[in-house]
Amino acid sequence: MDWIQTKTILFRRFSPDARHLIGVSGGRDSVTLLHQLVHVGYKKLIICHLNHELRGRSSNADARFVEKLAAKYDVDLEIESADVRAIARKKKMSIETAAREARYKFFAKIAKQRRCHTIFLAHHADDLVEKFLINLFLGAVLAGLAAMREISIRRIDNVDITIVRPLLGVWRDEIDRYVRKYRLKFREDASNKNLTPLRNRLRRRIIPYLEKTLGRKIRTSIWRAATIAAEEKAWIEGMAARSAARNQHLAVKKLRGLATALQRRAILTWLREQKIADIGFEVIERVRSLLDPKIAKINLSKDRHVRRRAGKIFIE
Repeated sequence: MDWIQTKTILFRRFSPDARHLIGVSGGRDSVTLLHQLVHVGYKKLIICHLNHELRGRSSNADARFVEKLAAKYDVDLEIESADVRAIARKKKMSIETAAREARYKFFAKIAKQRRCHTIFLAHHADDLVEKFLINLFLGAVLAGLAAMREISIRRIDNVDITIVRPLLGVWRDEIDRYVRKYRLKFREDASNKNLTPLRNRLRRRIIPYLEKTLGRKIRTSIWRAATIAAEEKAWIEGMAARSAARNQHLAVKKLRGLATALQRRAILTWLREQKIADIGFEVIERVRSLLDPKIAKINLSKDRHVRRRAGKIFIE
């Protein structure tokens, strides 16, 4: 049995005889996951590769490399391109956010076309730690700190996709050893050396500095905290879903009867259902202030408001 199999039980939950999507960028992480899935008997994989058009010839070379991988392993392939810089400018978001949004839209499109709603992604333990710290530094509450889960369901463009991350318990140095053991070829993204993005500064400077200063490894402790946060988030979401009915209003009496944590989660769930953008802690707290009999209205962005009237909280 291979070491990756000993660190994940997810493979046995998804039949190797069924069709599954797999996101492959061409980097060492996704190449490792693809090799491992093929190695343990997944023969009906569909590789999904989105060319982000961010690195010119290098991006095109990534796509050609993935084409060769698909041919090597005799699996299906879906490739598309997206002008991520243009998307970022148009929607006024970061390049990283625009790239992630473009990828998931691409995955949803292929899932619908192929009638295959499970996708394997190669996020690993270090990714989870870095995401946790980014969210922490940006002031995220529990929902953000929970970061990624091994199995989650995401709705994109009215398509539900089951996202499977078998490597969340595997560290980057373990992946490096796997690559050396099997002499796997992969594409190196030169932008990973750019220290402008916060993630790269965390990976190459901040985490090593903290470990050197504290004199011990901190990654495992952070990984455990993120895992616990994910489990607590799942529990709270289940409780909140029963408290926030899927309709146009919240019942004041019912909301007042909840613990503060559940109030916040119920409000977050409700606001998302109402398609409210940029929901942060301050927005949730302003809505929660409507439980005070002295407050009947709060403002949202884009000239929208939340009111309390006749025992109900609603948006106008």
